[in-house]
Amino acid sequence: MKTDEMNKNDPGLITDEQGVARCFWQPSMPDYHDHEWGRPVADDRRLYEKICLEGFQAGMAWITILRKREAFRAAFDDFDFERVARYTERDVERLMGDAGIVRNRSKIVSAINNARRARALADETGSLSAWLWSHEPPAQDRPATVDLDYWNGNPTSPASAALSRDLKKRGWTFVGPTTMYAFMQAVGMVNDHMSGCVCRQTVEAARAGFKRPK
Repeated sequence: MKTDEMNKNDPGLITDEQGVARCFWQPSMPDYHDHEWGRPVADDRRLYEKICLEGFQAGMAWITILRKREAFRAAFDDFDFERVARYTERDVERLMGDAGIVRNRSKIVSAINNARRARALADETGSLSAWLWSHEPPAQDRPATVDLDYWNGNPTSPASAALSRDLKKRGWTFVGPTTMYAFMQAVGMVNDHMSGCVCRQTVEAARAGFKRPK
C-alpha cells in the first residue's frame, strides 16, 4: 500500500506499508500512540499534568494540546502542583498572556484550583497516585475486544464516572466522566488500544508488570 488505509475487517485499525496495524487515530501522533498512550503512569506530577491537559483539551483536538505540551510544562513549572498551588492572580494574567498555551481563563483557573486539590489529597492520603489508581476498573468490567463499535459507544465508563464524582466532591473542576475516561485511557488504567493494534499486547504486558501505587 502506498498510503495508510482502513482495514476492511476492522475499521478501528490502520495498516501501514509494512502490514503493521495500529489504532485508527494514530497517524497524526504516531510517537504518542506507540510509546506513551496507555502505558501505566504512577508519578504524582505526571498524573496531575495529564488531568490538567485533558481539561484544557475540552472542546479541542488532543493533537492541539500535545503540540503545546512543552509550552504548558514551561508555563506551569513542569506541573509541580506544590508550586502551581501557590499561583496568584498575577500568575493567571501571566498565563493569559502566554501564546504558547491555551489561553482560556476558566481552564487556567481550574488548573490552579486542581493543584491545590491535588496537594490536599496527597497530604490527606499520602499519595495522589495511589488514590487515583484505586479507581482502576476491575478486569471483569473490561470488554474482551476493543473495536470501533466499543470505542464509539463508550466515551465514559462506570469507573470514570465514579472517579469524576469523587474528584468533584473534593473540589476539582474540569473533571467530567468523559474527561476522566480519556485520562484513564492515557495513563494505563485501561488498555483501549484496538484489538489487533501492534501496541495492544505491549501495553497489556506493561500493565501486568506495573506495581500499583499504594
